[in-house]
Amino acid sequence: MTLRPSEALVWLGAIVAVAGTARLGLWQLDRAAQKTRLEQAVNERAQLPPLPAGELARRPDAADAQLHRRTALTGRWMPQYTVALDNRPLHGRAGLVIVTPLELAPGDAVLVQRGWVPRDPQERTRLPVLDTPPGDVRVQGRIAPWPSHRFELAAAAEQGPIRQNLDAAQFAREAGVALRPVSLLQLDGPDGRDALVREWPVPAQDVWKHHGYALQWFALSALIAGLTVWYRLIRPRRGQRS
Repeated sequence: MTLRPSEALVWLGAIVAVAGTARLGLWQLDRAAQKTRLEQAVNERAQLPPLPAGELARRPDAADAQLHRRTALTGRWMPQYTVALDNRPLHGRAGLVIVTPLELAPGDAVLVQRGWVPRDPQERTRLPVLDTPPGDVRVQGRIAPWPSHRFELAAAAEQGPIRQNLDAAQFAREAGVALRPVSLLQLDGPDGRDALVREWPVPAQDVWKHHGYALQWFALSALIAGLTVWYRLIRPRRGQRS
């Protein structure tokens, strides 16, 4: 059977649409599988003994294997380089994540994500007074990647106490130290005397969303295929018989 050019275009468009939507469904299933594996890795590493402080990664190629493990680090806070990362909501409330470098040895530091604070509704630039004791401190936490990047409508100056994002190389130059290729999510506080909230999100909590999106894409793929077959094959033949 020879197809007219217009009919061939219809079939070609339908095939492309069916293949494209099916591929998007498979992509969503792959995303769900990735997050499930990440969640399993987090749970498995949480059961491991705390990582000795001396083994904390110094190179990026050693960082991934340590993510999500617990550890305890001893060092000195560098409060003059404390930064509040903006656009970090928690439970639907606008807020900031406070980060401070912890100097482990002269010139060697790790960035500590110390906790979350709500945005002051009266004065947006007002930050809480933190209890940052001098001298050696011991900080318990969970090893994490560098703070995630937030979308910016325009390039913002990476200066000042409140910033949208924090570039690792630039911040290391600013603080005058070599920063480890990981950060630390602080799990303890100074006897509960600070105002920081330490409810750190657990990865892979939205796997069900990817399954739902996949189902929608597969349903759309089936709908396109079904309508094409009905209107281009079945309905015309039924019309000829009648």
